[in-house]
Amino acid sequence: MSSPHRYLLLQVRNAEDPMRTQEVACFARALACDAAQIDVHDLLAGAPSQSAVARADALLFGGSGDYSVAATNDPWLDATLVVLKHLIETGKPTFASCWGFQAIARALGGTCVHDPSRAEVGSIELALTEAGRSDPVFGALPDRFIGQAGHYDRVDRLPPGAILLASSERVRNQAFTLTGRPVYCTQFHPELDRRALLERLENYPSYVDRYCGQSLSEFTRRSCRDAPDSDRLLRRFVVQMLDAPTRP
Repeated sequence: MSSPHRYLLLQVRNAEDPMRTQEVACFARALACDAAQIDVHDLLAGAPSQSAVARADALLFGGSGDYSVAATNDPWLDATLVVLKHLIETGKPTFASCWGFQAIARALGGTCVHDPSRAEVGSIELALTEAGRSDPVFGALPDRFIGQAGHYDRVDRLPPGAILLASSERVRNQAFTLTGRPVYCTQFHPELDRRALLERLENYPSYVDRYCGQSLSEFTRRSCRDAPDSDRLLRRFVVQMLDAPTRP
């Protein structure tokens, strides 16, 4: 059944980035909705309008091929983090992955660092924390599950009020929710299936070359798997945060 909701996807992607449209399609598939139900705003152009936010039942944040949340002395990033903090304070249900995970963490008082030594690319194993196992969204996952990843920055410290939901062997802070707020953030990409992950890596080949030391074909064979459990995470978010009679 298609979701009846409307979404606002806040992107951070250059105009020539071929993943701009792919990202919309990926979220639509993972949310079980039509792409026409997802409005898009480019944060590179500034804050979304109040009317655009008001039309949406939920906000979505995805990845970025060219921008790092760990950057310092960046006026655009500093201004964008202020915008994100305001959007979270509206109480609108929000799901953020990868760049969005890092940006929301930093906007709310956490820290993000550039750390290629802990880069994760491909299909990685994640483990629920005790809080994750009892969470209304993450609790439907098995204790260990596969997620699709592609990052070289990481959240070093979660913001105040964040509840850690999942970790990987290499990166502790892989997912969090905010106490009393309908906000979920993941370092991994639950909007990506294996096919979409490979399409993205084909467009960002430096990830595999730089962080894995393998050809794309070898990497595909060894490090890319289906992720059926995390693939259901966004639909679970919709059920619990939008369709349920009460929210946290």
